[in-house]
Amino acid sequence: LFILIGGLALNLTPCVLPMIPINLAIIGAGAQAGSKGRGFALGATYGLGIALVYGLLGVAVVLTGSQFGTIQANPWFNLVISAIFVLLALAMFDVFHIDLSRFQSKFGGGTQKQGSFLVALSMGSVAALLAGACVAPVVIAVLLLATNIYEANSFAGLLLPFVLGIGMAMPWPFAGAGLSFMPKPGKWMEYIKYGFGVGIIFFALYYGHLSYRAFNPADVTSEGEIEGHLIVDGATNEGFAEALIQAQRDGTPVFIDFWASWCKNCKTMDKTTFKDEAVKTRLEGYTFIKYIAEEFSSPETKAVMEYFGAQGLPTFIVLDAK
Repeated sequence: LFILIGGLALNLTPCVLPMIPINLAIIGAGAQAGSKGRGFALGATYGLGIALVYGLLGVAVVLTGSQFGTIQANPWFNLVISAIFVLLALAMFDVFHIDLSRFQSKFGGGTQKQGSFLVALSMGSVAALLAGACVAPVVIAVLLLATNIYEANSFAGLLLPFVLGIGMAMPWPFAGAGLSFMPKPGKWMEYIKYGFGVGIIFFALYYGHLSYRAFNPADVTSEGEIEGHLIVDGATNEGFAEALIQAQRDGTPVFIDFWASWCKNCKTMDKTTFKDEAVKTRLEGYTFIKYIAEEFSSPETKAVMEYFGAQGLPTFIVLDAK
């Protein structure tokens, strides 16, 4: 919902709102459409181009970056992401500009085919792809967030950029039909852009905090301990092999919980799922090993994570008695 509203609000920035009448004229919508119905359809087609481009761009970025589960645990990675968000915020505050829209004239259609649905679709696609200085930083930020979210929820990660595009596309069918409900451009548009900058700064602070936590790990042996769980420090793997051998001798299955102090979902599992009486009863016959994977770069931790195919945290592995 937040991303959808954000996409809608992008239409109120100084890079987009003043251009709406011009783009409507190019695609032959608005007063030139001949009828409100045709204008609505042309505007909707233009908006569809925006949504499709962001959706497909999101799929490409998210799927090619879907191995970020391991990389994300690296404090340097989170520090770089935080720095990128700071730069994107500075772009929103006009310290510098990320603006590819100057290339739009090389791609964009002309007026010889006004009223064409193909022109409307292509113009919407080009406008989305060559985003203006007010839009590009937000689009990049959403793509980064989508890549991050994909590890926990693949559907949400793939959907997020498309939702941003839907938000941006929402006013276009109505504008194409000639409904002048959009506010008049003015100084207030700058404040909308600055508001996006403030939002991006919060994301920068979040990733900066993740980086700080990874650089300064907590006392994981005490923080991660739950009654009945065997704690294994991934930095040394001390006792890990022995615990597996003993479980095999005893003929008991093993449940391995890959855990870290900076992993929010790991702690949520500790506070909820693993304290649930039904879950505790179900796991009574298991050797429960809480594997502290605080630093993925550690050779010992890396070897175990790769062996079990664990790409991110939390990861749960179940081994039968054999």
